[in-house]
Order: sequence, then C-alpha cells, then structure tokens
Amino acid sequence: MSVGHPSTPAGGPPGGASEQFEPILLDEPSTADLRAKVAEAWREFARALADRLRELPAGSHVELTLDPTASGTGDAVYSISVDIADSGRLSARAVGNATLPQGYRLDRAAVADMVALGWSPPGVLAGSGEHFGLAGETAEATRIAALLSRTLRDVYGAPHPAFLVYLIQDAEGEPVAVEALGTARGEFGTDRTAEADLDEALAAAQAVEGDVLDLAERVRTVVSTMLKSNADQLQVDSDGDINIRAGSAMVFVRVRDNPPLVDVFSPVLTEVEPTERLYVKLSELTNRMPIGRLYCADDTVWASIPVFGRNFQAGHLMLAVQVMTGLADELDDRLHGEFGGRRFFGEGDKPGRRDQGEHRTGMYL
Repeated sequence: MSVGHPSTPAGGPPGGASEQFEPILLDEPSTADLRAKVAEAWREFARALADRLRELPAGSHVELTLDPTASGTGDAVYSISVDIADSGRLSARAVGNATLPQGYRLDRAAVADMVALGWSPPGVLAGSGEHFGLAGETAEATRIAALLSRTLRDVYGAPHPAFLVYLIQDAEGEPVAVEALGTARGEFGTDRTAEADLDEALAAAQAVEGDVLDLAERVRTVVSTMLKSNADQLQVDSDGDINIRAGSAMVFVRVRDNPPLVDVFSPVLTEVEPTERLYVKLSELTNRMPIGRLYCADDTVWASIPVFGRNFQAGHLMLAVQVMTGLADELDDRLHGEFGGRRFFGEGDKPGRRDQGEHRTGMYL
C-alpha cells in the first residue's frame, strides 16, 4: 500500500569545457538546487547544437521548436530554423508576431530582447520575410548556439530543453540522424529510440487486446517499457500505484479516472517539521522547477508531476517519470540535510525532535 498522496497541499503557503557557455547562458549564475540543474541542461543543449552546426554539410536545414502540446501554448508555435550554406555561411529565422495568434504574440519588451540578442527585425535581412533574421558563420557556432538557446529559453519561454523538438534534414530534405541535442527530442535519429520503443510496445499491446487500451493499461505499458521489463513484472501496491525505486527515494505512478489523469509523485521526506522556512524553501524550488511542484502536507514533503490522461501522450509520461526519478533522489538528500525528517529508503534517518504526543505520519510500506 502506498502513502496517501493528497490531491492538494494542506497548510502553509502554496507553492548549461574550454568554451565558456556559462557566462553566455547565465545572467546570474546560481548554485540553487534546481536552477543549477536546469542551467546545466541548457549548457549541454547549446554545446551539442554548436557541434552539430559545425559538422553539418552545406544545404542542411535545422528546425528547433517549442513543443506546443507539452508547453501549453496551443496553436502558438515558437520555432527557429537554421540553414547551412556554402563556405561556412549560415542563416537563421525566428518566428515573429505575424505568424503567432492573438494572446501569444511578443510584447515590446520581448521584441527588444530579440534585437538585443542579435536578431534583425522581420524583413530587414533579405529573405527573412515575417521572421526575425540572423546571418553568421559556422566558425561562430558557439556564440550562435548560445544565442539560439537564449531565444528559446528567455524569449519564447521554453522552461527546459526537454520541451524542445528538433528536426535536421539534408539538402534533399531527407532526415539526418545525429547525436542528441542534450535532452531535446529529435523527430528522427538515435534519440528517438526510446519513444519508438514506446510506440511499438503500445501498438503491440493494443493488438493483443484487440481494442483501444484504457489509460491504466497504456500507463503500465509505458512504465514497463522504460524499465525494460514486462508489464506483469511491475511493482504495484494494493492501491494500484506503480512503484519505482530511485536511489533513496520512491516514485509512484497513479492513474486517476475522474478527471483522467496520471500523477507521478514522490514522498520526498516524511516526519518533517512543517516550518515557515520549509514552506519558503519549497516555494522557491517550485518556482525554479521546469515542470511539477513541491509542497508539504501531513508532515510530508511531496513532489508531483501531473500528466493529462485525456489525449494521453506516452512521451509526456516518459518525461515526467524521468524528471521525477532524478528529482526525488537528489532532493530528498538535500532537504534531509537541511530540514531533517526521513527519506523513503533512509533507514538511518532520524526525524527532528517533536513533542511526545504529537502525531507523526510515516510513509514506509
């Protein structure tokens, strides 16, 4: 039986080598827990993008797009394209207001930020049309990759490279398989293997069932594929939650019917004293998280990432599980060192001092 994961918080306030990418991508370098991890993901993306821009032959085309489904931007598609020409020349185009729907257009400050980053306003560069334009050389790949990364992050609002989808084509328009651009997701290439496996597993399961799989079956298929096991080998408790151990933390995957929702959550710490300092810390961390939230309820610090069950996307659940397993295993150690309490698999942990008669909520199976 898993812990009783509350649906809402109870009590307290709610809640990137030799080439120096850090000063380019970070205006205010910080060692804060999650902000540093997200910044490193952007540096990794920028390094990989710079390498690809230097390697691609003339005639290659690169598309970088903020996934509108994962980011919640609806019909607004924020994208950047790069074309590699002869003699190491390249040109880039970034979406402008003319192609964005009302409510998602760049305001004056965002347009000013685009120009400050080095983009020419729409129509200024030959062939840019309604898009912002940029011209450069592949020899400047480091600077240009950082510029494109900052545009996607700071202007278009991509919270993390994992929310980006990229496509690389040759001069004939055929997809080119390249090494992954950090945690961004390629339409084709080696980094698509995991998602291709998911699609194949879902299709195979559906063929066996002979009908459209219900949400719970699809979730079990996705998680078992990620764990490289069979669906019937998953650890499922009496509440029907899938259990995934992540170092000293435990991650649960719960399917809810009304409304259709998949909750990926973890009791990061239990038997922790809910103080104002703890609430402030969780609020700060939540604001820095690319997805999900942290909160304290019933003397337990929870981390949670919801995935919509309606129009379910296997890739979104995969991303949520990947983020949560890494997040919970790191956060439980850091928060335990600062606030005490018990980690799920921290057998030697001692909770903070409490009054003898004060109620304590455990989380062990």
